[in-house]
Amino acid sequence: MKPVGIISGTVPLHEDNIFQNFKKTVVETEFGNALVFLSELIAFIPRHGMDTLIPPHMINHQANLKALQEMGVKEVIGVNSTGSLKKKVKPGMIIIPDDYISTSGTTTIFHNSAVHIIPCLGEELRKRLIHIAKGLEINVIENGVYWQTTGPRLETKAEIRMMSQFADIVGMTMASEATIAAELKLPYAAICSVDNYGHGLVEKPPALEEIKKGARRNARNMLEIVKRYVNESSNGGKTAM
Repeated sequence: MKPVGIISGTVPLHEDNIFQNFKKTVVETEFGNALVFLSELIAFIPRHGMDTLIPPHMINHQANLKALQEMGVKEVIGVNSTGSLKKKVKPGMIIIPDDYISTSGTTTIFHNSAVHIIPCLGEELRKRLIHIAKGLEINVIENGVYWQTTGPRLETKAEIRMMSQFADIVGMTMASEATIAAELKLPYAAICSVDNYGHGLVEKPPALEEIKKGARRNARNMLEIVKRYVNESSNGGKTAM
């Protein structure tokens, strides 16, 4: 059976018992090494590392996605912490985006040739995640646009005002993962935790501790969606009792 690839960062999925008996391995790829935790059903990558924090602009997305491909994953679920670009998108909500923007460009596996892919999120995978969330009675927003910035700094008030005209949430990693997954022909979809308002949307500016607390509030629900998805995938689409 092919495992499900999961990439998570600020949202602390790896703290759950489901990840404690995984085999830790370093996968060597043509793009560099990737740290992967492997079980029969899951290939898990901690986006920002484990012992040493990898900032968003230093993440080797090419190696991470290539490692998952080489381990035979059938699809990849990204679990992301995001900021809200609209007051109606409140911290504590969960969004399963259907599109993304990255005006600063994204990384690529193609360095010596011009390969023009059509970047997109995996619609079938998205729909299955939404269906599972509904079955668990977890409220999710079924569509939304993710805007990726470079990081590691947060956005200015003017940037948030501009981005809010075109997108719903902002983060620093998902667009890169989705683009490289598409280049590798791996279906990719993301579950995004809304953990704070963007700078200037409300009076108090976002702080790192606020972002971490927001991520933990949503972590349990997001973990339940992932666990149910893996469970159903391992049982041919039927939830084990």
